[in-house]
Amino acid sequence: MKKIRVQDAVGMTLCHDITKMVDGFKGPAFKRGHVIREEDIEELLNIGKQTVFIWEENAGELHEEDCALRMAAMAPVEGAHYTAPSEGKVLLIADTEGMFRVDTGLLEEVNSIEDVTISTLPDHFPVKKGDRLASMRIVPLVTKEANIIAAEEKCAGKKLLDLRPYHARRAGVIITGSEVYNGRIKDKFEPVIREKLSHYPGGIVGVTICDDDLDMIVREAKKHLDNGADFLIFTGGMSVDPDDVTPTAVRQLGAEIITHGVPSQPGNMTLVAYLGDVPILGVPGAAISRPTTLFDVLLPQIYAGDKLTNRDLIRMGDGGLCRLCETCHFPTCTFGRY
Repeated sequence: MKKIRVQDAVGMTLCHDITKMVDGFKGPAFKRGHVIREEDIEELLNIGKQTVFIWEENAGELHEEDCALRMAAMAPVEGAHYTAPSEGKVLLIADTEGMFRVDTGLLEEVNSIEDVTISTLPDHFPVKKGDRLASMRIVPLVTKEANIIAAEEKCAGKKLLDLRPYHARRAGVIITGSEVYNGRIKDKFEPVIREKLSHYPGGIVGVTICDDDLDMIVREAKKHLDNGADFLIFTGGMSVDPDDVTPTAVRQLGAEIITHGVPSQPGNMTLVAYLGDVPILGVPGAAISRPTTLFDVLLPQIYAGDKLTNRDLIRMGDGGLCRLCETCHFPTCTFGRY
């Protein structure tokens, strides 16, 4: 492109939008592709434009909107769509609920390329239909085509962005504790779990209250599995007291415990295990007293089909401390970001 005085630009074609801001309004006064007329000169001068940029063919450069379209094409996302270019950028919009994932290492590499900028929601972010997920644009009005080619080559055969929709699960819930089993206190876990699972597809196979009895806990868990449960949730007996038998019951089921204890608060004593492809969560008592705990962080990943690893859970230390805000805004906060 070349820069030219507005008085000399009559009959020439703009290669960029020109924004106008008046009395709180912001929008394009002249759109890319507009052929400048004699009567436009005064308006351009009034909005502070003494020069404009005119497109030069065969300069080895790409316009910002063309760059945005090619950047979108290099990072397709099933379950989401890109908007048409506007003000030099395209936006990625979710078409479904799910877990948004970002290859953060690859994103850093792409953003290291001259003029290229891609901004996204954080990795491991639960989103709803209609949420903005990412924005793609270049910084100047034009850039060398070689920069876009470099970004395309880095993304070739890789998945920079992903939206993993939630899949239906049938949960079996085992509530443990002699005080609840014997009716000494009223159970408070079941309504909490029912409310939280109501935001995900599927349902609850059944809820069982067990005494602090190893054989009973194992037996009831197996019943849920026999009834079609593909997700088990245990509550109670999750501390390190010698008489807390829930972790032992999980092992006796034949499950592999990934961790019992996560660097995250509230929810420090959370247990994560797998019985084959069946995820198992041991939920500590904080889930009753706090509106948001690690339980809320893990649920969207389980319903999105992500298999948690010990490394995933260790990494939760960074962002694992809830600020205990008076009004909870999760997930629009730092808690659970890793």
